[in-house]
Amino acid sequence: MKAFAEKKVLLSNVGAIDPERIEDYLDRGGYEGLRAALKRSPAEVVGEIKESRLRGRGGAGFPTGLKWELVLKSRAKTRYVVCNADEGEPGTFKDRVLMEGDPHRLIEGMTICGYAVGAKRGFIYVRGEYALSIRRLERAISQARQRGLLGRKILGSDFSFDLEVRAGAGAYVCGEETALLESLEGKRGWPRIRPPFPVDYGFRGKPTVVNNVETLANVPEIMCRGAAWYRTLGTGDSPGTKLYPLSGALNRPRLVEAEMGVPLRTLIYDFGGGLPGGRELKGVLVGGAAGAFLAPEELDVPMDFKSLWEIGAGLGSGAVLVFDETACVIDVLWSVLSFFAHEACGQCTPCRVGTVILLSLLEKVQNGSGDPAVLEKMLKVTHLMKVASLCPLGQSVRLPVETALEKFRREFESHLKEGPCPQCKATTEVHA
Repeated sequence: MKAFAEKKVLLSNVGAIDPERIEDYLDRGGYEGLRAALKRSPAEVVGEIKESRLRGRGGAGFPTGLKWELVLKSRAKTRYVVCNADEGEPGTFKDRVLMEGDPHRLIEGMTICGYAVGAKRGFIYVRGEYALSIRRLERAISQARQRGLLGRKILGSDFSFDLEVRAGAGAYVCGEETALLESLEGKRGWPRIRPPFPVDYGFRGKPTVVNNVETLANVPEIMCRGAAWYRTLGTGDSPGTKLYPLSGALNRPRLVEAEMGVPLRTLIYDFGGGLPGGRELKGVLVGGAAGAFLAPEELDVPMDFKSLWEIGAGLGSGAVLVFDETACVIDVLWSVLSFFAHEACGQCTPCRVGTVILLSLLEKVQNGSGDPAVLEKMLKVTHLMKVASLCPLGQSVRLPVETALEKFRREFESHLKEGPCPQCKATTEVHA
């Protein structure tokens, strides 16, 4: 089996430079990827990204080069680049680290993207609570303009491109790309019906590339070192490195960068230091709140898109939440469903009503007032939400509910028969 160690590519500057000094970034090869891109045609830059097989790091894993190519080939004269930095997934803090610790890497990646797809303007839509990220990005943008790395005729070329930071207003649903675009246009952040997709009808109705922070942060390295180098990292289906936020019952909760395909067990026990106090692992929630519950016997699964899909899970944001033998799965799921019920935008009935029904049914399990049919009702509701909800917020609730019931059904049945466990009682008292 391949030995995995931390592989710092995206995090190579974090902690090593002053993120508020462009000189530090330049001294470590910053903006050399942009210089390399400007020596090539836009089509060649897109081709390099396609050849790298870079996949979106926002959760869906869509091929980045293909998305760029669709916008480049558009007949529209006006095109946009938008960075989705609305990081609202519980347990996920990877984009924040990049923006706070290495803001110029994101700016460089977006500028290369703008050149590749023929865009003149870009937006970074940042979660409003990320005040430090916003301040450092705005400072970095100002510094880049002063150095001729943004604005008119960048680095003496015919290419002009500029960026603007926009702060979100705290709505989780705006992490969905079309809701983000609506908010960016000054409207209520409600998801659009798709198709059309943003590559055809995006910001202000124009073709738009919407990429995640981590996705764009890969671009300068690919332009400097080449697609062939990038494919030496990770797996054939999922090349490159990935940022994995580790949290929960760990000795060393933190952000780890490792090659795609690193086993979940390695993340927990080698990089996360294992569980404190010699406690036993009970389960893991992988991929964020909208992710899947995995049992201890599944810890050898490689953390990449294909491997997780094959076992009915998903990489999502790459977040790993570990819970030990003292935790109650029903309590963990209650927290997840409470979050979704609170953040449902209300536009479509399946999600608006379904999240509330699921939470009500789970509370019957939690306090032991339901019957076994409650569990089947929960599965029926999640199926309806998956097929009828307008956006991924409602569609993805199925994954944590179904995997929790599949992997820990005995715990659900025990609550129905014997009533709430001590952990559930504590939760009920806190939220009464």
